[in-house]
Amino acid sequence: MGEDSILIFKCLADKSRLKIINNLMEEPMYVELLSERLDLAPSTISFHLKKLEEAGIVYSTKEQYYVVYNLNLQILKSSIMDLIKLDSSDRSIEEAREESYRKKVIDSFFEYGKLKYIPVQRKKNRIILEEIAKKFEAGRVYSEKEVNIIIADVYDDFCTIRRDMVAEKLFTRKNGMYTLCGEINK
Repeated sequence: MGEDSILIFKCLADKSRLKIINNLMEEPMYVELLSERLDLAPSTISFHLKKLEEAGIVYSTKEQYYVVYNLNLQILKSSIMDLIKLDSSDRSIEEAREESYRKKVIDSFFEYGKLKYIPVQRKKNRIILEEIAKKFEAGRVYSEKEVNIIIADVYDDFCTIRRDMVAEKLFTRKNGMYTLCGEINK
């Protein structure tokens, strides 16, 4: 989420600022008029308008002796989805962290290509199962015996791993035949 979005949400979380925005929806106004309408000190109105301006919600123009405040309708017409959407740099940072975590889990639970033990934590277990699933071809139908042999190369308790892979929807099972669901990143 960009810094601008955080500022917008912080501004909208204040009742006085919402009242100011509501008044500015009627027409552009200056500090003294807003102060009268909302029964707040001009200094308080100025403070809130400064915050709203920093967030880009309002902008000011000079008209004769007054500074008049207007709403930035483009910001206010933005959907919440637009405001919370991550930009690509934030997304790539998250993906890098996730990949680092996955690698750490795999390095912790595998030794020389063999699974040392099954993790208790579901998230770690899912990562381990996805790593084992990479040994299978997407779309190919496997017999239970074939699945057992491939899993046994990684972990002796192939029944538990096979059952967990079905439970996690990495495999579909029909009439004793198994198919890998989707494409697991190799």
